[in-house]
Amino acid sequence: MRNVTKRKYMADSLLDLYSITAPGLERVTASELAALGVTSGTETHGGIVWRGAMRDLYRANLWLRTATRVLVRVSSFHAGSFAELERRAKTIPWGRFVRARDHVRFRVTCHKSALYHSDAVAQRLGESVSAATGCTVGVDPEVEDENATFAEQLFIVRIDHDIVTVSADSSGTLLHKRGYRLATAKAPMRETLAAAMLLSCGWAGKEPLVDPLCGSGTIPIEAALIARNMAPGANREFRFERWPGFDRGSWQLLREEALAGAAESAASSIVASDRDAGAIDAAMSNAVRAGVGGDVQIVQQPLSTASPTDDHAGWLVTNPPYGVRVGTDVRNLYARLGSMMRTSFAGWRLGILSASPELDRQLGMPLEQLFETKNGGITIRFMTGGIVE
Repeated sequence: MRNVTKRKYMADSLLDLYSITAPGLERVTASELAALGVTSGTETHGGIVWRGAMRDLYRANLWLRTATRVLVRVSSFHAGSFAELERRAKTIPWGRFVRARDHVRFRVTCHKSALYHSDAVAQRLGESVSAATGCTVGVDPEVEDENATFAEQLFIVRIDHDIVTVSADSSGTLLHKRGYRLATAKAPMRETLAAAMLLSCGWAGKEPLVDPLCGSGTIPIEAALIARNMAPGANREFRFERWPGFDRGSWQLLREEALAGAAESAASSIVASDRDAGAIDAAMSNAVRAGVGGDVQIVQQPLSTASPTDDHAGWLVTNPPYGVRVGTDVRNLYARLGSMMRTSFAGWRLGILSASPELDRQLGMPLEQLFETKNGGITIRFMTGGIVE
């Protein structure tokens, strides 16, 4: 009876939620949430604050293409001492997110607060959740652990001017891990960044798309998922599935609706090419695992021979080498891309990641910046070019 009551409470209550995204992608993620029916989203640095029911949290994890995690705000309170922190921690509803056999870890940041030792804060909170639930508490790594799984519950804690905010991660494995990219080429990009490029420029699967420097195929594969309306989280597991109040029936219905709503094939051509044989093999394997092997035409060829395969103008969207990333001079490559846009791809639009205004100038065409973020620790900008006559 207690579990039924807990499930009903979690399902019916509006939750304070936060979708983490790479800084610079907030507007794209906010647009995704709006498309899911979220009207309360507010952009902050590195994420979107919003409210929704548990079903909305399920849908966000299932459908968001550009977010990294979806968090639930568990508690917020004042704590100016460890005694006050320990007292307040006893009121936190840990049992809504943790079972006795679970593994738990805390990620704590402190800013201008009396409690400034993050490890000591994590220890006190760990003692509280362990006492309340019988779980095992581990040590959080200093950097984001890409190998963390849905089986481990992460609590993210921020202390700012003595206000403690505790949030529970509902995603588990980072959302950019769709499950298809086991093979990678040199300098791979995250799936969330590739999706942000496509969504920010307005590509929705109705126009042809070409990536002549495809690497392991992340951009064209994400394009095919968008074109076919395939939910990026449909074939993976999430941390919320381990919560005591998890509504399995509601989740299965959402997932089945997503699978049933996918188109049988992409409406337009999607072409990926690269001169490197290893990259092409990786792209082919990844596309098959993503379920879009029949939607992406993958060709081994140098940039100089890339050309449209469709009579209709579309988009050339790519992530070329930045020079600083792979240690080579790529100015000639950018000049060649610009020349292609004026000749064989005349009438098409360009979407390109760039790390340098100097490289932008090599394209020889007007550009508009849609967002700025980081990729592999390098500040990059996503630029689009107008239709070239």
